[in-house]
Amino acid sequence: MRRLVLLGVLCLSGAGRAADPPAAPAVAATVDGDPIPLERVDAVIAAKYEIGPLTTAQLKRLRTEVVSDLVDDHLLAKFLAKHAPKVEPAEVDAQLKAFAADLAKKGKSLAAFLKETNQTEAEVRANWTMTLQLQRYVRQKVTDDQLRQYHAANTDYFDRTEVKVSHVVVRVGAGAKPAEKAAARERLAAVRADVLAGKLSFADAARKYSQCPSARDGGDLGYILRKDMLADEAFCRAAFGLKVNEVSEIVETATGYHLIRADDRKAGTPRTFEACIEDVREAFAEDYRADLVARLRKDARVEVTIP
Repeated sequence: MRRLVLLGVLCLSGAGRAADPPAAPAVAATVDGDPIPLERVDAVIAAKYEIGPLTTAQLKRLRTEVVSDLVDDHLLAKFLAKHAPKVEPAEVDAQLKAFAADLAKKGKSLAAFLKETNQTEAEVRANWTMTLQLQRYVRQKVTDDQLRQYHAANTDYFDRTEVKVSHVVVRVGAGAKPAEKAAARERLAAVRADVLAGKLSFADAARKYSQCPSARDGGDLGYILRKDMLADEAFCRAAFGLKVNEVSEIVETATGYHLIRADDRKAGTPRTFEACIEDVREAFAEDYRADLVARLRKDARVEVTIP
């Protein structure tokens, strides 16, 4: 104890060894040697999610999901900077000015928006630059025939067909070991067998086993579109392949393993290719982005170090 007190006195008096340098910012991941600060990850969480206190495990799971998105963005931004058409700062200036004018009509300022979403103006500019670059890069690569084929293959989406779905999910972390994944699949397979045998209703299965807030509602997620911003592509593809009241096989997504049931289906309004060409371009670009990022990840050195 005396030694600790003496050290304290020496520090206060300026004697003894020099003060330790400030600790380096915590890093959540590195991508080809480039760091993604933990502070940035937590800023995204604060901006995107309205959540209460989290357990250590819940916070790590959420950080893992956000880090995955930030890794994708980092890889894509570097690729587009090298291969996509250049976007002039004046173009982004014009977009920012128009956006600020729209906010003003709603009684908001750009500064207030940035504060609410926990972003800097530089981050907003970078995101818009990347979006414009991706659009132009894809336009260089795609032909009208490809777009027409894409429209024909995704009429459910462009007609705005909706499917009402429920699910049971067993969550599996991105870094889960093969044995953990196998155990999760086995648990869900047993649940599926009980549901199909009539031993358990789908809603009761969700209430008892699903690791999702929707469990309290019997797994009800409401209506989704074929390409839904809130749902994984594998999830949507499986859901739209089901007949009403049919239960899916086990579906793997980025968050775990799912059983999906189609509860209802609402037919959309048929739209020709010409009537929705811009929607087709936008959706095609999103799918192209996902495929491109998957390819970039294969060649990237990604190390996740979330505490």
